[in-house]
Amino acid sequence: MYALIVYDVDEKKVARVNKYLKTYLNWVQNSVFEGELTEAQLNRIILWLKGHLDLDSDSVLIYTASSQKWLSKKIIGIEKNSTDNIL
Repeated sequence: MYALIVYDVDEKKVARVNKYLKTYLNWVQNSVFEGELTEAQLNRIILWLKGHLDLDSDSVLIYTASSQKWLSKKIIGIEKNSTDNIL
């Protein structure tokens, strides 16, 4: 599945969440990651986030689609980190 994860967490946690999500997804913008995940990987991410965040003050949004082809993305301005794979 293709996932887009957006988070707004306490600034003391930003670096830790960023580092963790980079192990699974592509960083595309401040606090935004996207990429292909298996169901097991998504579940691991969710469990990790629940264990490391304050669920009363931190916020994470996870959008999923069956494939990247079902997701339309328009970029206005600069693209901070391309997710295209150029061979």
